[in-house]
This record gives sequence, structure tokens and C-alpha cells, in this order.
Amino acid sequence: MKEFPRTTVGGVSLSRMLIGTNWLLGWSHTSVSADEMIRRRYDSAQAFKPVLEAYLRHGVDTIMAPFGASPQLMDAIRDTEQKMGRGIILVDTPTLNVDNNPQARQEAEALVKESARRGAKFCLLHHSCAEQLVNKNKGIIDRLDDYTKMIRDAGMIPGLSAHMPELVVYSDANGYDVETYIQIFNCMGFLMQVEIETVASIIQNAKKPVMTIKSMAAGRCSPYVGLTFSWNAIREKDMVTVGAFSAQEAEEDIEISLAAIEHRFPDLEKRSSPNQNQAAFG
Repeated sequence: MKEFPRTTVGGVSLSRMLIGTNWLLGWSHTSVSADEMIRRRYDSAQAFKPVLEAYLRHGVDTIMAPFGASPQLMDAIRDTEQKMGRGIILVDTPTLNVDNNPQARQEAEALVKESARRGAKFCLLHHSCAEQLVNKNKGIIDRLDDYTKMIRDAGMIPGLSAHMPELVVYSDANGYDVETYIQIFNCMGFLMQVEIETVASIIQNAKKPVMTIKSMAAGRCSPYVGLTFSWNAIREKDMVTVGAFSAQEAEEDIEISLAAIEHRFPDLEKRSSPNQNQAAFG
């Protein structure tokens, strides 16, 4: 079976496709009922395993999540590693208390150490806390060095989750100790704070590899459209985070992604239709 292409981040080899987890952990970006549907389906470690195995069979061995939110996912990862005989690289995105006082720093350091104990290789400040440090007037990310040092001291590789594209620009301009960025990027501009062309330019000029997220706009566009766009709009060293609701969906997304990278049409079954005479058209 063909191995998914790889890149290097901070000296570590990663699959260019990252396993997304919103559609495993209950964050649909659609509705409360959709969130609850996901949580009902993925209510145990056993439920996660077929999806993880599908990715791992193709060499997609890197997963992004706030792992502290789901002990069951962590158990599933460990069981899948043992079953498949292959490690899974963890990209953790914890939300730290970034208040500027001793107690908050102790809380942040404790969460970083927890991330390391879970086995995370990468620790990227979640956008909700990283963006609290942004000073647009000065073009800086205030006190970021405090947190990247905590991450280094814990034995992990630091990065930034950036819903605000300014984080990528300011980090590069100031030379912060950051090895990669998470950046929202999709063909619909979903959740993107500036137009698609500007974010594409920021990704193209980023000094470090970029992990793009929301590639299918949280289900608002089809996998073929969203993934074909993303893979053809980023650099060879960049990554696309792809979440799936089932093992079959993961297989389809992998084939669509490989086809986009190889500039061919994907080998997929046609969608079903109530009118079988029209099934060939969709």
C-alpha cells in the first residue's frame, strides 16, 4: 500500500496529512445536534480505533488534538499503535492560562508537563490563548518566549495555532522559537479572518512549515473540492489536517488527497441516487 508523502518539522518526519479530530471529539462547527451525534458515536476508546487504523494503514501517522479533552482517544491511540506496530505522532494543542502572574504561569507549566507526559512530540498553543498575547500596535506576540521555553524544557517542539494570520507574520518577523504553525485555510474562506488570497500568500512566505486546518470548511464543501484546492495551494513542506467521521470516509479522503498531489482524478465509487438511471451523474 502506498505511503502518504511526508515532510519534516523541527527535525521530525511527519505525514503531510494530519489526522483531524473535530469529527471524533464532537466539534462539528455545524450544530448542537451534530456535536451530540459525534459524541454518541465516539463514546469509547474502541469506537476510535477503526478510524485511526485506516489512517495508519496509509502511513498517515500524525494526529492533532487537544488530547487532554479525551482520555478515551489517548487509550485508542496507544492500542492502535500496539496493534499496527507503528507509532503515532501527537500534535497537542492545549489551552494555557496566559495571564501575567505567577499562579497563571504555574497552571500553564502544569498543563505543558501533562502534555509531555501524554507523549506529545509537538505542543502548539491553542489559538484562543495565543491570540491573547498579540499586540498589533507593536507587531509582537507578548511573552510568547515564556511558553515556548516551557515547551522546550518539557522536551517537546513548540508551535502556534493561528486563527489570526498575524501570528504567523509576527512570529516570523520576531524570530520566536516556533517550528510550525496551524493556520485555517480552505476554498470557502470559512472562519478565515482575511481573504483567501492573503492567507495563501502568508502560507507561501512562512519561514516554517504550516499545518492547515478546516480544509473542507467543516463539511461545507465536498472532500474533492476542498482537498484538491488545499493540496494544490500549499507548498510541498506544508500539511493538511483532514478529519473523518468513519474509517470509510478516511479512506476516501486519503485517495482524494493522493490524487490531488499526483495530479490525477481520484479512484472513487460514485455517489448513490434514488434514481439509479441518474446515478452516474451524482
